[in-house]
Amino acid sequence: MINIRLLILLLVSLTGYAQPVKTYTNSIGVEFVAVPAGNFTVGKFQPTTSRFGFLEQYRKDSTDNMGLPELKPSTYKIAPTLALRDARSGFTVTMSPFYIGKFEITQTQWKKVMGTNPSYFQRNNIESNTDNFPVETVSWKDVQRFIKKLNQLEKGKAVYRLPSEFEWEYAARAGNTDDISWAEINATAHIAKQTPQLVGQKKPNAWGLYDMLGNVWEWVDDYYNEKIFADPTPPKKAKHHVLKGSCFYGDVKNATYMTHAGGPGSGYDTGFRLVVEIEGDGK
Repeated sequence: MINIRLLILLLVSLTGYAQPVKTYTNSIGVEFVAVPAGNFTVGKFQPTTSRFGFLEQYRKDSTDNMGLPELKPSTYKIAPTLALRDARSGFTVTMSPFYIGKFEITQTQWKKVMGTNPSYFQRNNIESNTDNFPVETVSWKDVQRFIKKLNQLEKGKAVYRLPSEFEWEYAARAGNTDDISWAEINATAHIAKQTPQLVGQKKPNAWGLYDMLGNVWEWVDDYYNEKIFADPTPPKKAKHHVLKGSCFYGDVKNATYMTHAGGPGSGYDTGFRLVVEIEGDGK
């Protein structure tokens, strides 16, 4: 017989957190996964330097240096100083448990609530059935209208909202304390594509969440601070709201949960997922 207590301890030791086991599915088929309480570090950045760089490798492999300047020894000496100057220790955020969407909101789910489909990548623009593709071409205000109608539809059962940036990043990290590896990005994210892809086709993260990186940029509730990283206290007012996670035409360099962008995006690359607060749930 399996010792459940030992299994839970093993999961905690492997990930730093027990795996979420509670789920919730609402009346229009949106699935949510329970994310456990915990702490994580936001904005940590520790750049590294090396002596052998791109220009040296290029000169070694090519007979034509294309006029690239010679790198002086002083350049290498100053590099560690510059890296240290730009390094950030980040700050710790404590999270309470919450439920977040297992997938990005799909075109089908949007149509069930709103009666229309604003997405650019619909059946006339793509060969396959796009109903279970993420909804896109939605502004932050469009999303608020969707949430208002969904809350009316589910009144007395649950309350829906966009995740905060910290909730989004905490869920995307799934216990990972460092930046995501390129191999993991390629396993979990739809990137370097010409169109969005069906939700849930790639490997989920450690907490069972799909497409946190790639596919479509995702709106969160916070205002954008005009910086690469979030601040400990988000702005109370700004021109734009934050987008997280990159999109289908991104690459491994921008498919990261560490940094953020500001809306409105390009429209056709922008979607969202939701957080739900379930009535009577003790978490």
